[in-house]
Formats: sequence, structure tokens, C-alpha cells
Amino acid sequence: MADIQAERLAEVFVELADTLVDEFDLIEFLQILTIRTSDLIEARAAGLLLADNHGRLRLMAASDERAELLELFQVQSLEGPCQDCYREGVAVSTTDLSTAADRWPRFAPRAVAAGYRSVHAFPLRLRKDVIGALNLFGTEPGPMEPAGARIVQALADVATIGLLQERTIHRGDVLTEQLQAALNSRIEVEQAKGALSQIHNCNTDEAFELLRGYCRRNHLKLGDVARAVTSDPASVAELTTRRQA
Repeated sequence: MADIQAERLAEVFVELADTLVDEFDLIEFLQILTIRTSDLIEARAAGLLLADNHGRLRLMAASDERAELLELFQVQSLEGPCQDCYREGVAVSTTDLSTAADRWPRFAPRAVAAGYRSVHAFPLRLRKDVIGALNLFGTEPGPMEPAGARIVQALADVATIGLLQERTIHRGDVLTEQLQAALNSRIEVEQAKGALSQIHNCNTDEAFELLRGYCRRNHLKLGDVARAVTSDPASVAELTTRRQA
């Protein structure tokens, strides 16, 4: 991993801090976090999982479609670095996934087949409680430098602050309700990505950029627009009308 320039690091923290405002969009915030963390650490991809009200991890954001599919496999198989990180509450790293089949017999071969050779997971912590994990994938084997690991943990802590940005959150049941609402919004965004992908004949990464661009231009939340795409597409005709070739 290359040395992280102070200017790049400052830019990322400023961008994330700018999203922590009254009307901030949680789904977009977490999506930006995975993309910027991946870029900053020069990892191939990043993903973020959160625990629902039953303590099961659910996908919330990924830097690209390939990472999203692998994170979904972690969720479905109940196996992998994020699962261990969430259960143990500490960072989990594997420097060579090709030798990790004993630890993760289903996940490790799947990750290697997807082109990844190393993985590093960091906990999202609320005091002593862990509410999720941030995952970094690399295409080359090897450890993450200690300075890089500290930065990623700091970014994971920023994600936790973003999740808990409402000062009224003091009790676990309120936190659970907010996390469940975020998970529900994520499902709606995924459904909208699929619909837009079909409408515009593009991949889901491009569909998400169309969705996010529309939200930013019109100062709307991703979850609200995603819901409209699937339930009332005429209300967002600019977004749901097939583009002319």
C-alpha cells in the first residue's frame, strides 16, 4: 500500500464531515465511505455490513458491484472476515486468501475466484457494542501497514458517528429502529438500481450513479427517490424515462 498523503486524507474527512448535516442521507454517506476508503488505502474494493435488530449482518454499501456480490455471499453463508470481525469485536486480517480455506472454507475460495487475495475487516463500534464491520479487499497478498489500519479504523468510527448522528439516540431500542430503517432503505435502493439498470440498459454501478445524480440535483434522499422509482416511476420521469441513443 502506498503512503497516504495528508492532503488526500484531509479531503476524505472533510467530504464525510460535510455529509453530517441535518438532512444528511445515510445510504449515500455509507456508499461514499466505502468508495473513498477503497481509494484512500488503494484497496481494490470495500464493503460495509450492519447488524439488523436480530443481530444478523446485512449489506449496506459496497464500492462496486463485484464487492457487493462477495459481501452478499458473506451474509448468506454466515462466514468470512466481516462475520468474524462483528462477532469478535476486533479487526480481522488475512494476508493471503489462497491459504485461508481452513478458516473460511466457503468464503475464501469464492473471494479468490473473484480476484481478491487479501482482506481486512474493521469493526464499527459503539462503546463496547459492535454494530457492523467495514471490509477492504486487495488483489495482491500482503498485510496492511499499521498507519493504514489506524486510518481505516478511524473511518469506521466516522461511519458509526454518522449512524448515530442524532443526539437523541441514547437507548438501544432507538438505535435498533434507526439501523432497521437504514437497512430497509438499502433494500429499496437495490430494487431501484435493478429497475434503472433494465430501463437504461446499464450495469448496477451505472444505475446507482444515475440515481445518486438525480438525488443530488434535486436535493432529495436516495431512499425516497428509490421508493418512487419502483412504486411511482412517473413521479420521477426524468430518471425513469429511457435515454435516447
